[in-house]
Amino acid sequence: MNNYNKLNHTTWGCKYPLIWILKYRKKVIYGNLRRYLGEVLRELALQKDSNIIEEHLMGDHVHLLISIPPKYAVSQVVGYIKGKSAIHIARTYAGRRHNFTGQNFWARGCFVSTVGRDEETVKKHIKKQEDTDRKIDQLKLF
Repeated sequence: MNNYNKLNHTTWGCKYPLIWILKYRKKVIYGNLRRYLGEVLRELALQKDSNIIEEHLMGDHVHLLISIPPKYAVSQVVGYIKGKSAIHIARTYAGRRHNFTGQNFWARGCFVSTVGRDEETVKKHIKKQEDTDRKIDQLKLF
């Protein structure tokens, strides 16, 4: 039972693999933005009592394994993280002081599934994405 979390009246273990893409699949997540965005996503997840267990940021999409308490809907947490992170990026990297109306950083929607008891397989898949990303980057050098 040590893999489970507790609230006052609930014991839970709700983990979800999430994938979402950038608007128009533009490959802009790299370098300082990649490091900054990883920190921002973790911080925003904590604000919704959620925990990012595993993450990998590709050039044009994001892979997360996130633990979300049952008091929140998955779509509510994902919408919050995507919305607030887009505002952070606009203010930090695009030099905007106000919210950017009419422009989007993330595409609409996301892929979400449930982990169940096969969490290790999902973790391995996300880590494998990192290896694939490195191989692709190495191929671009030649």
